[in-house]
Amino acid sequence: MRVMKMLTSLAVLFLASISLNAQAVTSVYTSLDDKKCKTIEMTDEEGGSYKGVCPGVAGYRLQLIEGDLRQTVTVVDPKGKEHPLEFWNLTGAFSAVGETAEWRMRGKKPIALIVRLTVNERVDDPAFVKSYLVVAKITPEETCVTHFLAPSRSHNLEARRAGDKAASRPCLKPASE
Repeated sequence: MRVMKMLTSLAVLFLASISLNAQAVTSVYTSLDDKKCKTIEMTDEEGGSYKGVCPGVAGYRLQLIEGDLRQTVTVVDPKGKEHPLEFWNLTGAFSAVGETAEWRMRGKKPIALIVRLTVNERVDDPAFVKSYLVVAKITPEETCVTHFLAPSRSHNLEARRAGDKAASRPCLKPASE
């Protein structure tokens, strides 16, 4: 009888550990390099504009958009619905996204997106830039920016932790509000 109880307990623990591992959050990386994305539109006039589609994960895609020396990303879900993240509302400064997007995945499902945003905070001094991390939640109800993280020693770790908990966070308001 005692052996049977022990085997049952071990089986329950084993199944629980499998369940926990299935829920583990991992990272998958995709490119935002405009040379690796498909160009949709582009103008060469002063300030120029660009719109391209970059591959994502699990049927998601990312649109890379540039206008007036500012860049942003729009998440396109598997059904084709667009979720503009509007990075230019986080700061009015000139900006550029990094070349890599980090998707936080629970199993095969994306739960958050992390993108580096390099911002020129002094228009009169192009050498003065800061590298922020933007975290967006991806849920069935909404996809939006939840965190705009300033540079720190543990920047990447903070962004991953924020992404893992982003589903319960409200969307950030534009900087102008």
